[in-house]
Amino acid sequence: MVKHMIIWKLKSEVSDKEACSKEIKESLEGLVGKIEGLTQMHILTESFPASTGDIMMDSIFENAEALSNYQKHPLHVEIANTKVRPNVDTRLSFDYEV
Repeated sequence: MVKHMIIWKLKSEVSDKEACSKEIKESLEGLVGKIEGLTQMHILTESFPASTGDIMMDSIFENAEALSNYQKHPLHVEIANTKVRPNVDTRLSFDYEV
């Protein structure tokens, strides 16, 4: 199994960060069961004030190939291009085998 984690910092010009975060959360979590090999997706939007990121994705894939397929999957690409990338300033990722 492969763990895929991302931390996003929203752009300062995003007027309603709470609504934006909620839309990203609902969209990405809705991919479970729609993309083969994606077994879990948790989007965290409520952090301690000292946190430097706004949104964290914590996801699990069956293997590295499933993660690669997810990254190219049209459903994921649509969400990334319409809901995530236009609103995100910084993206950090970390992938590892569990």
